Amino acid sequence: MPESTHGAGLQSDVDFDVIVIGGGIAGTVCAYLLARAGLSTVVIERGEAVGSKNLSGGVLYTHSMRQVFPDFVEQAPIQRRITRNYINMLNADSSFAIDYNDMSLAEPANAVSVLRSSLDSWLAEQAEAAGAFIMPGVRVDRVLLSEDEGVRRVVGVQAGEDQLHAHVVVAADGVNSFIARQAGLRGKEPLHNLAIGVKSVIGLPASTIEDRFGVTGDNGAAWAVVGDCTEGLGGGGFVYTNKESLSIGIVLRLDALAQSGKTTTEVFDHFTDHPLIAPYLAGGELLEYGCHLIAEGGLKMLGEIVSDGLIVVGDAAGLTLNTGLTVRGMDLAVGSAIAGADAIRQAIAAEDVSRSGLSAYRSQLLESFVGKDLKTYATAPDFLERPRMYGDYGQLLAEILHGAFAHDLTPRRHLATIARAALKESPVKLKSVIGDAVTGARAL
Repeated sequence: MPESTHGAGLQSDVDFDVIVIGGGIAGTVCAYLLARAGLSTVVIERGEAVGSKNLSGGVLYTHSMRQVFPDFVEQAPIQRRITRNYINMLNADSSFAIDYNDMSLAEPANAVSVLRSSLDSWLAEQAEAAGAFIMPGVRVDRVLLSEDEGVRRVVGVQAGEDQLHAHVVVAADGVNSFIARQAGLRGKEPLHNLAIGVKSVIGLPASTIEDRFGVTGDNGAAWAVVGDCTEGLGGGGFVYTNKESLSIGIVLRLDALAQSGKTTTEVFDHFTDHPLIAPYLAGGELLEYGCHLIAEGGLKMLGEIVSDGLIVVGDAAGLTLNTGLTVRGMDLAVGSAIAGADAIRQAIAAEDVSRSGLSAYRSQLLESFVGKDLKTYATAPDFLERPRMYGDYGQLLAEILHGAFAHDLTPRRHLATIARAALKESPVKLKSVIGDAVTGARAL
């Protein structure tokens, strides 16, 4: 889409100031802020109700949400406050883990586990209470475009036989955003920039969860697993504790999955049946199961997010960040909603909703924690693509630790000697270990 060289004044006849496409976190938070600022706003959601199409749950880092809702942790339908972070390198019959348990993470809650269906529904209620109009069960077919002096501008949406016009349209329609594609802002993403997440929710009594995961009260645990959970494919597994359920799943890079010939169901079942994982799920009831695409490219997926009459937020803008220790998306979505709503408010007040008039969105996003964190971890996706991260290192660590802990009548050796012997037998060589350590320290 050509870049406008002049301001785009406001349309004289619109149905709403702003149309938000998508009722996820980015869309509903953006709508809440716009409505609170006095702009007429509608959220168009193709699900029967906001939250009905959002699968299971995850960990939400609360800092950005508390900017919007200061009492978020006390008022929203959160599950547990994450005080225990467990990082596990899983092998076929062994594992190596880092267990970080810190009660100070509970006050104020640094991170919480959530179930998206209930959280998104609550956010829609807040947006509606602020004055936004929620329109569920409606699929947007395309954006409406007008052309002036060779510049195409988004002026509304087509939904079935109906047309709605607005000064600005917000694309919050997920990682495979057809709105951003239609507007010419995104092309087809390469497979290595995408992953597929397979998730389920397993119901268990609260007391069982607390006993098995070593938490009490409303505190919870977040597990990040790498290695045999994905049968050595690029990606990882996770387990998050809810009040009376577990969110468990895997994330598989699409390029690695395509090359393997495996199915997502096979890999997911392998993870849940693993002898070191299955006991934590024993006796549970399957409550929910599904899969969806996930952005994996980090900063290089951000691309163009502003056009004449249009901005792109949340997953639709590729805002997911995998640091190797944490996987973040929801807090970045909130950050984009804050920056987007502020830029839209300024543009409408200035009666200039051209690309130039809305450009404050991109600059504010990059200057916020979202842009700064994406830049900090810009090389993390490339580092995490290295195949030896998903099997060879776990086996190497297991061999070293086996030599340290398996006592018999053989005279003991220093740990350095054990490590050298294990390296000789491992496909991972010392040069690779040193290189990965240096690169990983810079990337993560």
